[in-house]
Amino acid sequence: MRKVLDTVDQRTKLVGENRLELLLFRINSTQLFAINVFKIKEVVKLPPLNNLPGSNHNVYGVANFRGMSIPVINLREAIGFSPMPVNDDCNLIITEYNRSVQAFLVGKVENIVNMSWSDIMPPPKTTGGHNYLTAITKIEDQGHLRLVSIIDVEKVLAEIIDYDVKLSDGVLDEALVSYMPGRKILIVDDSSTARKQVRDTLNQLGIEIIEASDGLQALQLLQSWADEGREVADELLMMITDAEMPEMDGYKLTFEVRNDPRMAALFITLNTSLSGSFNQAMVEKVGCNKFISKFQPDLLVSVVQDRLRSILG
Repeated sequence: MRKVLDTVDQRTKLVGENRLELLLFRINSTQLFAINVFKIKEVVKLPPLNNLPGSNHNVYGVANFRGMSIPVINLREAIGFSPMPVNDDCNLIITEYNRSVQAFLVGKVENIVNMSWSDIMPPPKTTGGHNYLTAITKIEDQGHLRLVSIIDVEKVLAEIIDYDVKLSDGVLDEALVSYMPGRKILIVDDSSTARKQVRDTLNQLGIEIIEASDGLQALQLLQSWADEGREVADELLMMITDAEMPEMDGYKLTFEVRNDPRMAALFITLNTSLSGSFNQAMVEKVGCNKFISKFQPDLLVSVVQDRLRSILG
């Protein structure tokens, strides 16, 4: 199974080109689901699991992975279906999100597909706000187009892990409190759960939040302001954007903003569940000002306060 994920260097080159790779898998016999390969550490056959008394009902057990004990989430049950039956087709997709490692119990793992973010669409609005998808796409298979549903893993994890937006003592700078009301921040993220986490955190500061669900939507909003003669960098304290989004990713969004003189001075923070040194390199390449690994309320507020201090002088 590890061979599925062996081309890491090749996949790395896709980021910043508005492209991605998706791992396709099944949790039932009729539908294809997907997760971005960059979130995946490994795919393995289902090993023996240990029970974890008192855990969330969606946690199927605990697996030992390279010396670590990691929770195994029954993905089918977590997104509203009946629990995943365990059989010879079962696999674990081991992922890293928000600085934590977890595994998802799935059925058959199909293959990896290379796609453009422009081919990834938000789920239809008629599905409502409680679905577990960030996006959908279509792939060609034996001459037929097949629908692929891309899982909102952040929503799944938020219903299992308690993400507290309360700030630690001493984080909020009281000297800045009176300067925060009326300031605006644009949040760009395809996950409604991730947007809510940021919104709930920054609402504690009295800051006005504007939201966009993908990079193209955000870019069009900023372009419309510039077309009206508004100074984008003055309108917004900053833009906080995810990396992976339908239609246009956060790297491409940043590149487009930096190359439009009407908005090039906008302060941009990349806030993503992707981890580590690779993102720091991409931040420098496309021109983001800051990088924050989700979800860290204290750090998020510190970045906002630092930006406000720089404006106030």
